[in-house]
Amino acid sequence: PKPRVPMAAALRCLLAVYPRAPVCRQFATTSDVVSAINPAAWASLPSPSLLSAEHPHQVRNLLSGKWVDAADSRPIVDPLDGASVFMHVPVTGRDAELEPFIDNIKTVPRHGLHNPLRNVKRYRMLGEVSARAGAALDDPEVADYFATLIQRVMPKSKAQALGEVKVTQDFLSNFSSDNVRFLAKGFSVAGDHDGQTSHGMRWPYGGVAIVGPFNFPLEIPTLQLMGALYMGNRPTLKVSSNVSVVMEQMIRLLHYVGLPPEDVDMIHCSGHSMGELLERAQPKMTQFTGSSGTAELLTKTLEGRIRVEDAGFDWKVLGPDVPTTDGSVAYVAGVCDQDAYACSGQKCSAQSILIAHVNWLETDLLEMMKSRAAQRSLDDLTVGPVLSHTTENLLEHVTKLLKLPGSHLLFGGKELDPNTHNVPACYGAIEPTAVFVPLQSILSSADATRLCTKEIFGPMQVVTSFKDGELNDVLTLLASMDAKLTAAVVSSDPHFLHDVLSQTENGTTYAGLRARTTGAPQNHWFGPAGDPRAAGIGSPGAILSTWSCHREIIHDALLSENDQPPPIS
Repeated sequence: PKPRVPMAAALRCLLAVYPRAPVCRQFATTSDVVSAINPAAWASLPSPSLLSAEHPHQVRNLLSGKWVDAADSRPIVDPLDGASVFMHVPVTGRDAELEPFIDNIKTVPRHGLHNPLRNVKRYRMLGEVSARAGAALDDPEVADYFATLIQRVMPKSKAQALGEVKVTQDFLSNFSSDNVRFLAKGFSVAGDHDGQTSHGMRWPYGGVAIVGPFNFPLEIPTLQLMGALYMGNRPTLKVSSNVSVVMEQMIRLLHYVGLPPEDVDMIHCSGHSMGELLERAQPKMTQFTGSSGTAELLTKTLEGRIRVEDAGFDWKVLGPDVPTTDGSVAYVAGVCDQDAYACSGQKCSAQSILIAHVNWLETDLLEMMKSRAAQRSLDDLTVGPVLSHTTENLLEHVTKLLKLPGSHLLFGGKELDPNTHNVPACYGAIEPTAVFVPLQSILSSADATRLCTKEIFGPMQVVTSFKDGELNDVLTLLASMDAKLTAAVVSSDPHFLHDVLSQTENGTTYAGLRARTTGAPQNHWFGPAGDPRAAGIGSPGAILSTWSCHREIIHDALLSENDQPPPIS
């Protein structure tokens, strides 16, 4: 077979001979095109290795196409050493600083920057921007740049960081060339008489806002940002300040490959200031990814004009049919470990509770999970700092679980060796942890159920079991959970799968022996269900649902001389 030609290399050649878009015309020679992907050509932080106390990076706001500073900034401490300040991030909060961001949201036309009837060339422009950005992320140097930068601010393993870059690259490649305008396609229906036709169209909201999380600092904000742009909106983006440098650099890359600088604003500020901005600007739609509590507050502030991908307490059920083929139990144990502890459990899709039929407890499943968890290390960041809880908070939760009748510690439950880590006290640093709690103890009271189904955004899970005849109790437990993001049903029994899948509602549910809870790839919907505010990510349907609304235009022409006025009624 012929060797694979990397997308980035192919695009360099294409751009050299076919400079269609204005951004490409800056490249005078093929060597200019080749050097364009080098981060030094577009990044304000040429190398993530430069992030240090000796060379702290100053993050900047993006306003009306220009990178600007705020009057105040706050230091960001390196999450791995706990001592050095390696970044300064704007604290945008004064009225004079918020006002231009607010004005920009308010002044976006209600019909958007483009729509199916106006400025339609922008669909193709954004397709070309996506193609070039996807090609850039396909380049090993650029992919490594973003993966390393992610690791510096949100410590996770290199494989997890590269996976985030890969999903972003695939997403951008999916929506290259004509696929943005294909995304916005509508439909027509014949009317009641000649000359009458109804046309359904996907219409933008106009001025919108995006509030992104810390745990996936590249993937989630980029996919939501580009989805908003594809549909004709003008977004104002805020990402958690601890990690916002990643999107600062990504937007600089997007500018370099052709995105008009005025299309997006990016603000760095406190949550309080962002709340004030949203309350005063009242964007036509806000997409929020983060905690359920904040989502509820924003829903009230924005009078319901919000799409939410909130926190998830995600479950996995192992059915009674334990596979007997060699390696199957080890495979399931490996997926359980990844689901619960990859990224130190800091995924909204992380496995929060494992509900195993007692048949699985007769295998080596739990021992295999314990063995894998013990291999996780701060050295390779397969376990790392927890950015939303302190060590004390995490261990306090373990202690509460262990007070429930019949519960016991399966593994973990301790701080990472203090002699091997310098994680700041404001963050958490614990071993991957699993606590077994009997099913009937979980269901014994409302307080016990709330405790066992409380989401802890860290490397921690509850494990329980059920016997034949207790599936209804399991379904009662699943129905009690408010978060409906991801779930997994591990079974090959079609009757068991049907019973569970038909009586649950999680928005992204995997089923079968390979089922997992984590994974937000670009090839299917990822988002919650059971909530009209649910925001999706990744797929064409997710973009249409989140970033556009339906508009129907009925054309009615061809008035003939025989047509009479309608009768009075």
